[in-house]
Amino acid sequence: MKRGKRYQEAAKLRDKTNLYDAPEAVAIVKKAASAKFDETIEAHFKMGLDGRHADQQIRGAVVLPNGTGKKVRVLVFAKGDKAEEAVAAGAEFVGAEELIPKIQNEGWFEFDKVVATPNMMSVVGRLGRVLGPKGLMPNPKAGTVTMDVAKAVQDLKAGKIEYRLDKTNIIHVPIGKASFTEEQLNENFQTLIDAIIKAKPAAAKGQYIRSATLTSTMGPGVKLNPARF
Repeated sequence: MKRGKRYQEAAKLRDKTNLYDAPEAVAIVKKAASAKFDETIEAHFKMGLDGRHADQQIRGAVVLPNGTGKKVRVLVFAKGDKAEEAVAAGAEFVGAEELIPKIQNEGWFEFDKVVATPNMMSVVGRLGRVLGPKGLMPNPKAGTVTMDVAKAVQDLKAGKIEYRLDKTNIIHVPIGKASFTEEQLNENFQTLIDAIIKAKPAAAKGQYIRSATLTSTMGPGVKLNPARF
């Protein structure tokens, strides 16, 4: 695959054979993010797990101390007092059964996260086929199925991100924007890595984090030294 001139110049900033400590990697990735828009900085972890086994699955959520730099639009499935709480907390969209056809038939997806009270999950379950593949299905482990809808909405808007093992046993997570300071990105990365280490399944064997890479939307990947975690 032929890379553009900007990418090739950015790639010269890092040594492909080297494994960097997180602060060094953050500095390189930030410098390499030279696109005309504010690139997202992402972390990718190849895990020593087999997600086909339930006892080796990993899924959770963590609030990044400096947020993600992205405005998050939240949809809440709730009724009565809980619906009012969601509106007061800043949720952009709040509703119940009436939202089903809008999402299912009209393909309405003008939201980034979905929260639901437990009693609404029978309704939300009907949207599993459309929300699931987009990673939008509310989940208790991610704190998005809860009676405390106000806290859920506030956390999501403050920078709460979800991490989970994909089919190739990799975790992909945004940790901020190129416009963030190195200190902000380092704090976010450290918070994320602490959460992932804490979530290590008892059934995990061998090296837990096999490899880790930091990258920006358009920039080259910078490999981290997993032995440092």
